[in-house]
This record gives sequence, C-alpha cells and structure tokens, in this order.
Amino acid sequence: MLVLKSVGLFVVAALFEIGGAWLVWQGVREHRGWLWVGAGVLALGIYGFVATLQPDAEFGRILAAYGGVFVAGSLAWGMAMDGYRPDWGDIMGACICLAGIGVIMYAPRG
Repeated sequence: MLVLKSVGLFVVAALFEIGGAWLVWQGVREHRGWLWVGAGVLALGIYGFVATLQPDAEFGRILAAYGGVFVAGSLAWGMAMDGYRPDWGDIMGACICLAGIGVIMYAPRG
C-alpha cells in the first residue's frame, strides 16, 4: 500500500511541477501574460509541498527519484500539450529513468 501511495504522490507532484513550469513557459515564451506565470509559480509551490508527503523520510532519495519522474513526465506532457513526438532515444531514456526510480525508491534495504 505504501508503494501505491508513493507512486500516486509522484504523479501528483509531476502534474504540479511540470504543469507549473509549462504555465511559466507559456506566460513568458509564448507571451500569454503574467497571470499564466503567476499560476505556474503557485503550481510549483504546491509541487514542493506535495513532495513532502512521501512516506520515505529521505529528502535526497525522494528528489533523486523524482528526477526520473520528471524526465518521463515531461516527455508525456510535451506529447499531450504540445504535440511533441519522442524518438527512440527519448523513450529509452525515460524507461531507464523509470527503472532507476524503482531501484532508488523501492529496492529492499537492510
């Protein structure tokens, strides 16, 4: 059950961080305005809070694993929101990152 909670929190955190960064990008790079930037900053702040809810107490482990979530999630976000089409290197890299998350977060520890 803790693994499911952890995975769910990683997904929620990814939505807020990647979504927040995307909103800032849209506000600044696509000239959509400061309201978009402000919404992005708020979402990024919520991401920081959600990350603290992970069952594991090790900050370094959580952020290291989240890096892999960010890689895979960013590619998925780009596909959904911007029509990005990843190549085989993107897909393989994301798969390696996801495998790394499994090792970092869920490998048995003694």
